[in-house]
Amino acid sequence: MTRLRLARRSLILRLVGLSLLLLLIVQAAGFAVVRASIDRNARAQIARALDLDENIWRRLLDQNAEQLRQGSALLAADYGFRSAVNSGDEETIQSVLENHGSRIGAAVTALLGTDLTLRAVSLTGSMDQFPATLQQVVPRLAQQPQGSQIAVMEGIPYQFVMVPMRAPVVIGWVLMGFRIDQSSADEMRQLLSVHVALMVKAPGGAMTLPVSTLPADAQALLLASGGAAGELQTAEGTLLTRSSPLDSVGGEVHSLLLRSVDEVVAPYRQLQVLLAIITVAGVLLFAVGTGLVAQRLATPLRSLLAATQRLSRGEYDVPLEHTDRTDEIGNLARSFDHMRVDIGAQQTEIRRLAYWDRLTGLPNRERFRDAVVQAIAASASTPQPLAVLTLDLDRFKHVNDVLGYAFGDRLLQAVAERLSQQVRSPDDMVARLGGNEFAILLQRADAADAHDVAQRINQSFEQPLAFEDQTVDLSAGIGFACWPGDAGDADTLLSRSEIAMYAAKRQLSGALQYDAAFDSSSAQTLSLLTELRHAVEHHELRLYLQPKVPLHGQPGLAAEALVRWQHPQRGLVPPMQFIPFAEQTGFVRHLTLWMFEEVARLLADPRTQGLPLRVSVNLSTRDLLDPELSHRLADILVRHGVPASAFCLEITESAIMDDPQRAEAMLNRLSEQGFKLSIDDFGTGYSSLAYLKRLPVDELKIDKSFVMGMETGEDDAMIVRSTIDLAHNLGLTVVAEGVETAAIQDRLRALACDEAQGYHIARPLPVDDFLAWQARQG
Repeated sequence: MTRLRLARRSLILRLVGLSLLLLLIVQAAGFAVVRASIDRNARAQIARALDLDENIWRRLLDQNAEQLRQGSALLAADYGFRSAVNSGDEETIQSVLENHGSRIGAAVTALLGTDLTLRAVSLTGSMDQFPATLQQVVPRLAQQPQGSQIAVMEGIPYQFVMVPMRAPVVIGWVLMGFRIDQSSADEMRQLLSVHVALMVKAPGGAMTLPVSTLPADAQALLLASGGAAGELQTAEGTLLTRSSPLDSVGGEVHSLLLRSVDEVVAPYRQLQVLLAIITVAGVLLFAVGTGLVAQRLATPLRSLLAATQRLSRGEYDVPLEHTDRTDEIGNLARSFDHMRVDIGAQQTEIRRLAYWDRLTGLPNRERFRDAVVQAIAASASTPQPLAVLTLDLDRFKHVNDVLGYAFGDRLLQAVAERLSQQVRSPDDMVARLGGNEFAILLQRADAADAHDVAQRINQSFEQPLAFEDQTVDLSAGIGFACWPGDAGDADTLLSRSEIAMYAAKRQLSGALQYDAAFDSSSAQTLSLLTELRHAVEHHELRLYLQPKVPLHGQPGLAAEALVRWQHPQRGLVPPMQFIPFAEQTGFVRHLTLWMFEEVARLLADPRTQGLPLRVSVNLSTRDLLDPELSHRLADILVRHGVPASAFCLEITESAIMDDPQRAEAMLNRLSEQGFKLSIDDFGTGYSSLAYLKRLPVDELKIDKSFVMGMETGEDDAMIVRSTIDLAHNLGLTVVAEGVETAAIQDRLRALACDEAQGYHIARPLPVDDFLAWQARQG
């Protein structure tokens, strides 16, 4: 739940956060554009204002010059002053200059002769530079009598004018100079709100600001910048500077006009603040709206997330919400709900396939095992015995091969129906474990009850099954095991019931209860398998040969190869104690290859190379169904350099009938390699003449039970005679095993049997003893 809440919050926060981020980016870009536009417009406005300010400032300087010119003209027109000049009254001239200059506020008042030489001067304060300045100012003013000239003296800018004195001709020149003071700059500041400064640069490079409306810190920054036009960053803000040089002598004079950008932008600040307030309000409203939209989107998504969690728990019966919406969320919810329904149906079908057999409708192995586990768990608290029966149909593969798989399926369905009829308690269960193998769980049943059920099943199988024109006789091997006597858990109980079933099939018994002697997985048999592997690896096995003698003097020498186990502790172990176990576990293939290797080594031995010896080797079912058998045998022949014709491979009928098609294919390959083939224990299996005709066999070996019975019953003698005649008609030779007496041997000779084998002739012998026996026979 916490993870779900965090995921929900994370989604809403991401949606709202992303939307707000985009909005803020747009607003910030808008602010930047507005601010840049305001700043650009303000600077353009200030530039236009500075153009006007510069014109006004020059007009103001020109106006001041005109006032000076009028004062000078007034002095030049004074009759007394002209009389004094004409009479050369120097004292009067000096007095008039001083009085008139002080009256109009002139800093310099001078009388020049017609040759522009200085005749008299009145100075305010000490002006040591005046004589030098006079030499520069007068020539310039003489060239433009109606103009003015700015001159720098003692670092102070002065504005000079010069007018002629006429009586009526020019009798001299009046020169007057006024200091450009702070008043003019203050006037500009008051009238136009512009800062004015005059920067004077002396010939030595020193710069001063004799006139300025700027604060002290701004003046220092202005001096540091050298008075260049551009921007000046002060404590009061940014000042745009317009610098224009004035025509001057005695030093450079620059007129500086400065306007504040902040003062121009100030009216727009309120608009920006208002815009910021509107933006904040918009962001808040946008956040609320986006949050509501995100919540509306997240709610169905949370529903879908909860649905996925229910699906992961296997809950497919809860319908989804929001399927009635008409937008994309509704489409997604409906699609998801259809997926839920489809998955639920698929899971139901999967469970049915996982726990039920489709052919018979019975529970399968997994379902049956679960039922056994639950029954044992339920009986653990209140002990109630239970039993498991396992049965396997006989000859079912043969039915499939001869009558077809469709017929086999119908047979399995009929068997399932018959078994279900034998179960009387609703707590019991019939299951198909696979193939032609079935199992029955009997609740509250002991060994006697299980045996009764097995007997009823066998009795029900006594009635053949009829399908259309085919009638099939049923039989099965049935084994059962009981809990808690035979096993302590479900898996062991099932395994031991199956082991008992295989034992019943081997012994042709109707029903068998589990016995530890059947258990191929017991510690004893596991130990036996380990010891058998050890025996092969450490050469404990021995090759024995039992002679076969011709009954009518045919040439050749034959014997059957047998294996014995020389155990280091148990001594010579009889074959019946390990051969069936080897066949059951599959280890018999190793024994077969070992025996074939030993026989090939014997045939390659110099002692047997001159003998027309043919040795028979038995092949088991597992050997015959091994697709690599022909290649393995061929490798052994090549390795020892012996021909395949020196071998006779004996195969039992049951080995052929377990899988006739594969067996026939392997026998054909072996026959093509040159091996002689023999049917062992003929008469005890279920082979038909059709198979016998198709198989590439060379010999029939009559089972010893018929041969030994010839002394006591004519029926066995008739079977032997018929088998010999049948084999000869098919072009096959006949070998009779189990010849225990001379009488049996003579009778076989009379019946035209080709070869005989048995204890009357010779017991199985070690290789050396066999060769000695053969030497004695000549």
